[in-house]
Amino acid sequence: MSARQTRTATVPRLAQRSEARATYARILDAAQHAFAEQGTSVSLAEIARRAGVGAGTVYRCFPTKAGLLEAVLEQRIERLNALAANHLKHRDPGVAFFDFCIEVVSSAPVEETPCDLLTLGDGWPRARVHGAGMRFHQGLTLLLAAAQHNGAVRTDISVSDVLGLFTACVAAQRLPGQAAPIGRTAALILDSLRADRNSTATLTAASGRDERDRDRDGHGCHMCGSVLSQSGTGRRARYCSPACRQKAHRERTRLAGPSSTVA
Repeated sequence: MSARQTRTATVPRLAQRSEARATYARILDAAQHAFAEQGTSVSLAEIARRAGVGAGTVYRCFPTKAGLLEAVLEQRIERLNALAANHLKHRDPGVAFFDFCIEVVSSAPVEETPCDLLTLGDGWPRARVHGAGMRFHQGLTLLLAAAQHNGAVRTDISVSDVLGLFTACVAAQRLPGQAAPIGRTAALILDSLRADRNSTATLTAASGRDERDRDRDGHGCHMCGSVLSQSGTGRRARYCSPACRQKAHRERTRLAGPSSTVA
């Protein structure tokens, strides 16, 4: 076969591979949404319908539903791994850690318990997901260590503690009336990780409320907890100094849109 014939024969094969990759991606996307909405009981036929392909095409790519679920989980975890790597470059380790926690909770379908899929126990996840889970664990470990070194997270907290709180947060998201990206209850759970227990940055940003809407009976600064002097008239002060006011503004700005940090 001449060089020209070889090049001519290669073009259809490249096109077929490109089409196969596109089909594979459509099936994964359809499966991710189907599993999130209906749980793992959803049929492969329904996933094929959502992907716009025949059931036989799904079976050729994924002979079993377990294999398809593994691929979906791997894709989801690798997305979080890329996010963790990006957050490790953030100049404020505390903000990076809590941003990442919010993303983990808000991106987890409420039908699933994410820590059951990420704790690398025996039997499940299988080999395909095991590597992605290990990288998730390593990324979370680095984010936690940096936040603790920076004084943003309690030093008695372990990665296992954080994974357990993720499970609690996802369970809390099942409660009625929870806001996006995470509800007040989940935000309170994450705030229990903070070294500065007076800080309400995660709670305020995650619930979408300005702190002026929060009812505080105390007279402490909303950032550092210092006692505030208050005159008999006028609006009650919320911060002890312009520095604390500016710090609160910066934290609200950084945490108000965690999706904006996602690649």
